[in-house]
Order: sequence, then structure tokens, then C-alpha cells
Amino acid sequence: MKNGYFQLVCGPQGTGLKVFAPKDGGEAVNVKEVMEYLTRNQIPYDTPALSKGLQNAAASRQEIYLLMLNREACKEVNESYSLLASEDRMSVIVRFYPASENGESLKPQELIRDLTFKRITYGVRRNEIFDFLSHVRYCTDLQAAAGKAPRNGSDARIEYYFQTDKKARPTLKEDGSVDFFHLNTINHCKKGDVLARLYPEDRGEAGSTVYGEKIPPREVKAGVLHYGRNISISEDKTVLTAETDGHVMLVEGSVFVSDVLEVENVDTSTGNLDYEGSVKINGNVCANFEVRARGDIEVAGIVEGAGLFAGGNIIIARGMNGMARGELQAGGNIVAKFLENARVSAGGSVSTESILHSRVTAGTQIVVTGKRGFITGGKVCATSLIQVKTLGSPMGTDTVVEVGMDPLKKARLQELQKQVTESSRMIAQIQPVLAALSKKMAQGVKLRPDQLKGLQEMVQQEKQLKEIVANNNEELTGLQSVLQESSGAKVEVSGEVYAGTKICISDVSLVVKESIRHCKFKKEQGDVKMSAL
Repeated sequence: MKNGYFQLVCGPQGTGLKVFAPKDGGEAVNVKEVMEYLTRNQIPYDTPALSKGLQNAAASRQEIYLLMLNREACKEVNESYSLLASEDRMSVIVRFYPASENGESLKPQELIRDLTFKRITYGVRRNEIFDFLSHVRYCTDLQAAAGKAPRNGSDARIEYYFQTDKKARPTLKEDGSVDFFHLNTINHCKKGDVLARLYPEDRGEAGSTVYGEKIPPREVKAGVLHYGRNISISEDKTVLTAETDGHVMLVEGSVFVSDVLEVENVDTSTGNLDYEGSVKINGNVCANFEVRARGDIEVAGIVEGAGLFAGGNIIIARGMNGMARGELQAGGNIVAKFLENARVSAGGSVSTESILHSRVTAGTQIVVTGKRGFITGGKVCATSLIQVKTLGSPMGTDTVVEVGMDPLKKARLQELQKQVTESSRMIAQIQPVLAALSKKMAQGVKLRPDQLKGLQEMVQQEKQLKEIVANNNEELTGLQSVLQESSGAKVEVSGEVYAGTKICISDVSLVVKESIRHCKFKKEQGDVKMSAL
């Protein structure tokens, strides 16, 4: 494609204009452009005649059309150009015009100097200019210089690897219904978890006009990671990592990790709690909810018909009314103002002011003291000691207290001892055979395939037997410790024990026939014996 163009013809008889037709769909000569060129070079012309002549040239379809402009002689005109800078000062367009038939050609250096003179210094396309002028195309735009637009950057952003939306999100059940007891309000984290990452701001790059004027990119917002305790930050200040197990939360733009979860109440606002650390509840635990913690659970209020399960201790300042469905389980100790209609199990001790119609088990002792200090109804079991002020009820309510090693645990201890003896005997039989075969191999004797297979089987069997012995010995140690603690097991009543109360010590028992005060019960000579406290 080649645009049409024009050329002055200067002679003594007048001035003419050669009009060259466009090729391959190029643009035809523009009347306005011709008029501006003639005016710029002070060539007289008749506007109507010029317009008509250019129309005739286009209509004639001749490759070269000559029309007269005037009858005056003119000087030869050199090759020239027009230069136009865009309003945004980001581009310079040049259009070239041929010299008259005897005029001089333009040198590229002249255009470069002109651009410099006009303070166009940035983005000058020297190679394109030289190439264009070596194969010049007239009346065709050439971008002689181009500015550079600024590259806008982006704001810093922080990606959080935990849920920052504080709204409760109920769990969907398999049938599509909503479980409002599991609200997913806690963001659990493990030590070493990446909690947040800062992607720093990109400041972008400045641009420039063709006049060398700097164009700054848009301003961007910087970012900083704010954080509290139990969190470490990377050297480049871009990554936050948890230093402890717990839960993570975002408070006013800062990331916090705590190994103690603190809530006001456990109810429909929190749903069930399941937490890796300890849980502190400043109010109450409502019925039908559960709290599970790998650490301790502390409740400042009351627990009603709920389940509390702790790897450590459970402390309930105002006690528990289990409503026949409440349950407490602690790997450590349990301390509560009172226990009523509940199932309670502690790996350590249980301390309370009263136990009513409950089933309570303690790994060490149960102490019921205070103004009330009673155990009435249900079954209460401890390994070494039950200490109480009032035991049973004047109404004859079924009350059972039990101390000493559980008969089931004693049977398990005997079973483990038997297993260890048998496994050790089998190991003793295998080891001489293994030693003999190993000696043969060391002497270079080749074993038959069946001997090799037998050797491998015996090695595996010995390994399994040793693992069984190790595991059984570990369990035996724990049971023997419990047995040692329970050897002096007793029940102490500082006030009154009522008739009908059943006292069990290890594998023997006694039903109290009549009310007795200030007494204790121990196992002596195969029977439960009572003595003064």
C-alpha cells in the first residue's frame, strides 16, 4: 500500500503540480494538505482551480497527473517535512514531501538536529528515520519519536492463611441440614504454620514524554505486617509464622496467636468448641453443647447438661448440673463447686463441695469438703482415697463409694505378667538358633533357601516379640503404680455415714447397717473394717 503524493514542477513559464496516484489501496492526495504545503512554500494558487484539478486527477486514474498552479516562475523547493507533536507530548509524527524536480534531498541528520532543536530528545527513533528516508514514502506518517507511558504499580497486599471473617459459619450435615452446634468460629493453628504473607507494593516505573519530562506512576500503598505474641516474622518482614499451637485471629489489622481460647459463654453464639490449647469461659456452658480442649478448661459460671473434655484439668467455679446427660472428662484434676446428675471422670483427683446422684471416677482421690460436703446417690470411685463430710442419705438413697484398684485392672495386670513371661520364654528359645545360623554364615557356610527363609522368619518373630514385651512392660509399670497407690486405699467420713451406704474397697464390700459418725473404712484381712477417724 502506497499513498498518493504530489511534487512541484518549477519552470520559467509557470509552476505546476505533479499528482501521483495511490497504489494498492493507499490514500489519495488530500486537498487541504496540498494547500498547507503551497502556503508554507509561498506558492500562489487558485483554490477552486486547485480543488477541481485534484478531483480531475483522481477521476482520471492516471499514474501521474499534471496540473497548472500559476504562470509565475518559482524557485526550486528542497525535500521537506511537517512535524506534529501530540497533545499529550507522547508522540511526534513526521510527513515527508518531495523536492521539486531540481530540488535537493533531505538528509536524515537534518531531521535529527531539528528534533533536538525542538527539545525532542526522548524516544527518537533514529533507525526508523534512516530506514524510512532511504526508501522514502511521501505523504505518509512516520512516528519519529515516542514517549514511554509510566508503568503503574500495585498496592501492597496481605494474604491471610486463616479465616478472617468473624461471622459464624454453621456446618452443613450430610443430609443438607445445618448444624448450629458447630459454627467453625475458631482458627486452629500449629507451631510452624504460616499465618500471613505480605506481598510488597510494586512502585511501578516512571515514564517520559518525547521532551524528556518524567511521568510518575500512580501512588501505591505500602504494607506492613502487624502481629502480637507467639508469632515470629521472617528476616525480610514478609511472612508470619506461629510459634506455638493455639488459635489465630485478626484484631484491628494485627495477627494474634493464643494458646488460651477465651469466650464469654458457650451457647449458640459459639457452638461447640474444639481447641488444641486451654479454654477459659468467663460465663456459663449451656445445655447440649460440648467443649473439648487438649489443655485445661476453666469455667467461671455454671455448666448445665453439657460435655466438657480436657486433656488437662477442669475447673468449674459455680459447679455442674448435668441434668442426667452432662459429662466431665479430664486427663488431670477436676475442681467444681458441686456435681449433680453428671458423669465425671478424672485421671487425677476430684475436689468439690457436694456430689448428688452422679457417677464420679478419679485416678487418685476424691475430696468432698466445705459446708455441705456430702455424697448422696450414684457411685463414686477413687484409687486411693475418698474423703467426705456426709456420706449417703437419711432417706436411704442408693449410694456406693469405692476405693482401691479396679478388679478389671487387677485382672489386666495379671494377664500382662503372663504375656511377658510367655514372650520372654519364646525369645529365649529363638536366640540360640539365630546365633548358630549367624555363626555358620560368618564362617562362609551357605544356607539352603529354606534355611534362609526360616532365618528371616525367626528374625521377624523375635522383633515382634520384643515389641510386645516392651509395650506390655510399659502398661505393667502404670498398673503397678496404681496398685501401689491403692494398697492403703480408704474412705474417710468426718461427719456421718448413713445406713444403706455401700463401701467397696478393691474386691470386698460392706453395707453400712446403721448411721455412724467420724469414721474411716479400710481393707484388713480380706474384709472392709471400720475404725474411728
